Amino acid sequence: MKAILLLFDSLNRHCLEPYGCDWTHTPNFRRLAARTVQFDRCYAGSLPCMPARRELHTGRYNFLHRSWGPVEPFDDSMPELLKRHGVYTHLISDHQHYWEDGGATYHTRYSSWECVRGQEGDPWRAQVADPDIPPHLGQAGRQDEVNRQYFGSADEQPLGQVFSLAWEFLDRTRNADNWLLHIEPFDPHEPFFTQPAYQRLYPDDYDGPRFDWPPYDHVTEPLGAAAHCRNQYGVLLSMCDDYLGHLLDYMDAHDMWRDTMLIVATDHGFLLGEHGWWAKNRPPFYEELSHTPLFLWDPRAGCAGERRQALVQTIDLAPTLLGFFGVAPTPDMQGHDLRDTVRTDKPVREAALFGMFGAHVCVTDGRYVYMRADRPDTPLYDYTLLPLHQRAMYAPEELQQLELAEPFSFTKGCRVLKIAMPKDFYPCMSVAAEENRDLLFDLQSDPGQMQPLDDPALEQRMIALMRALMQANDAPAEQYRRIGLQEP
Repeated sequence: MKAILLLFDSLNRHCLEPYGCDWTHTPNFRRLAARTVQFDRCYAGSLPCMPARRELHTGRYNFLHRSWGPVEPFDDSMPELLKRHGVYTHLISDHQHYWEDGGATYHTRYSSWECVRGQEGDPWRAQVADPDIPPHLGQAGRQDEVNRQYFGSADEQPLGQVFSLAWEFLDRTRNADNWLLHIEPFDPHEPFFTQPAYQRLYPDDYDGPRFDWPPYDHVTEPLGAAAHCRNQYGVLLSMCDDYLGHLLDYMDAHDMWRDTMLIVATDHGFLLGEHGWWAKNRPPFYEELSHTPLFLWDPRAGCAGERRQALVQTIDLAPTLLGFFGVAPTPDMQGHDLRDTVRTDKPVREAALFGMFGAHVCVTDGRYVYMRADRPDTPLYDYTLLPLHQRAMYAPEELQQLELAEPFSFTKGCRVLKIAMPKDFYPCMSVAAEENRDLLFDLQSDPGQMQPLDDPALEQRMIALMRALMQANDAPAEQYRRIGLQEP
């Protein structure tokens, strides 16, 4: 048995043709939908990048116990479990957060890994003199300007290099058995930098400053500039689509559909002006951020060109891959093997929990979404044995008041560090009072989430679902208090 996991970053469901988009050019995602089962109710769990990847490894929610951080010593890592059971696991990625302090234990769980440098602000190429940064809207970074000087053709961009390494692996390995190839391009994550050939797919009459990296903030730019930036996302998405097409071509040419699972997924979406905002990492976590695309081909089922309505999540990917190779999920995994869901749309859960550490806690049953806001003056703690932030270790002053917490159900009997966290540890998480409120939506009648409901009975039903999922996750007591709920 063989498996390919293709994980894009910030892949917007609402920008893909198979999900009804009519302004992007994504013909290979249409091809993908014809060769796989397409899930219509897939949700993220923990946002953003590395919290989502911890869920990918562990099959359980992250955001109620930990902010951005590494795989912990007590975690069950899917690629490591496969490795222990004789399955060769290989990661190819240009996702630069893997090489930072807060992501440094993920890639080492694989049998082998290859990293491609240069994305976003990756401290890659050295240049002492400050680069020329052109006039721009939104963001532009010194290191990013240095790195861009080394990107020539599409194949020289990190996205092209990631797929080039994937072809090398497949050429060497496709006739072997028992392997997982995890291909993880950072694109279409911002900045939306790409090539003229793809730019021509999205013509517009914008003639202002460069705008390919939106701020994590309100949309305040002129309409023409905002439309141009959305087009830049489309341009990069079409480049991703092109390389996806090459992967589909490769699988066709070598008859890999016969014995190779293919999963194409993402960690979360991205706001391109919807609800008046750019980007992510701030509540509320609207559908554009939390409702994600998922395509799955399982050669055991042979189902293709079909859609599934079962409510699934990122935490289901680890048990699904383990099950494909005949490895049982661990008792601490909360996700489900989607084998029977692929075959028959068998439900695996009544409701799904999602959110971000320190922000709204959200629950959906597939029709309704309920978002429970953070209350002021309530505590917040990180629970960890590896005190690492995204790009730095915890400072000594952050650790001077730490406590030892009793074990959680999933920490293998280990007590953990309990470290007080400020509510604004993500710089873009400052939320206006009118936005930091409880919200209830009916996705059937209001898919754009424009009209919050006032339905106390429905709200109580969603609160009951939320509390049950939090309790199953062994959520800390303060997480209930933080969102104004009584601890079970």
